[in-house]
Amino acid sequence: MFKTKTLLQGFAKEFLCVKRKSSSSAVSGPVPLDPKNFKLQRALLVSKLSRYEFEQLRHPHLNPEQLEAKLRDRGTDFDALIFLHNLHKDFERTIVRSFQDVGCEVKLANRSLSKDIMHWADVIVPIGGDGTFLLAAGRASPLFAQSQQKTPIVGFNSDPKRSEGRLMLPKHYSENPADAVAKIKSGDFQWMNRSRIRTTLLGNNGKIPESTDLYRHCVSKMEQEKTEPQFLSKEMSRKYKAKMKRILPYLALNEVFIGESLSARVSHLQLVVNHQHIVNKTKSSGLCVSTGTGSTSWHTSINRISRKHMEDLFQVLPDTAKKALRGISIEELVNIYNQNLLFPPDDPRISYSIREQICVGVWPSPKDFESRGFVKNLFVKSRCIDANLVIDGSISYPFNDGAKALLEIHPEDALLAISLD
Repeated sequence: MFKTKTLLQGFAKEFLCVKRKSSSSAVSGPVPLDPKNFKLQRALLVSKLSRYEFEQLRHPHLNPEQLEAKLRDRGTDFDALIFLHNLHKDFERTIVRSFQDVGCEVKLANRSLSKDIMHWADVIVPIGGDGTFLLAAGRASPLFAQSQQKTPIVGFNSDPKRSEGRLMLPKHYSENPADAVAKIKSGDFQWMNRSRIRTTLLGNNGKIPESTDLYRHCVSKMEQEKTEPQFLSKEMSRKYKAKMKRILPYLALNEVFIGESLSARVSHLQLVVNHQHIVNKTKSSGLCVSTGTGSTSWHTSINRISRKHMEDLFQVLPDTAKKALRGISIEELVNIYNQNLLFPPDDPRISYSIREQICVGVWPSPKDFESRGFVKNLFVKSRCIDANLVIDGSISYPFNDGAKALLEIHPEDALLAISLD
């Protein structure tokens, strides 16, 4: 049901602060060196998994002719599938040549990135779309690689006509990748730090559940030999009724989502904001905790206002408010509201969004608990039946009744990216 009062209050907050973009943004970690002094000698290119390659992985027992017959039989546009596969592969070869032409040693890797090959590289270059960038960034985590080395990342959009590629270089570099590589080689670029969310599981034994790689649809045990369990401080142990903590090796560049696996089932979660003493109990369609980088993605999709909502909102505004907004179109108001949902990629805060929070009867508790807000850290306890904690839509951990997690940003976890105008 359209909740006029709530939407009015939310719109008022967004509209009043549209020109007051966050001033609390700070660079998340030190820049390693002047771009002019950056030595580019070894480039690790990360290949996109095309849909055709994905189908090959799903049906390893079929030869190419049998796979084509199976896909055509189920109604798949096989010709389009092959066209896009070849498009990505041709672009991939172009990027390889561009780096080789400036004297770089190049290695091409698939999605199974080892810490050894990441240590080898001077730069990591995902080729594809934002999904490939997120995967490369996750494996470049200092926690995952068990290294203090920060290897910068720069991405190329292999299909700018069909992919937005917000994390990649501007689309015109897809037409002229050699220009981008030449700029990087000569140090004609800027460093960009992107904040990432660290997820720490709290419990009594320090064990870590098995994770699932959602890209390959298989159990991933790569992190089992990485981060070690640690004892909690007395204060934290008393506050959250846990003895130990275990930091997950994957850092979220976009967001962490927590909710029931079955979307029709209500997600029951308890939240503590900024280590306060209030436990906020909520039922919803899940929790999304976003960085500034992720604010252009799921965060905006959850919280954006539509033209229809804005029209309905405008109809119930008092005449004085309508007069004040005279001369501003509905489209402009929608754009102002939605643009103000974004915040800088180096912002040290995280933003939580509760999807479709139940606001009837005893829910939420306390009643004034907001469904969206900026926080320094967020503690989450699950009361779910079959839920998961998902990092960047890629790595999933079971997160059922009694599971506890602390989400926060640490400056040293920031992703170092290369930015070109």
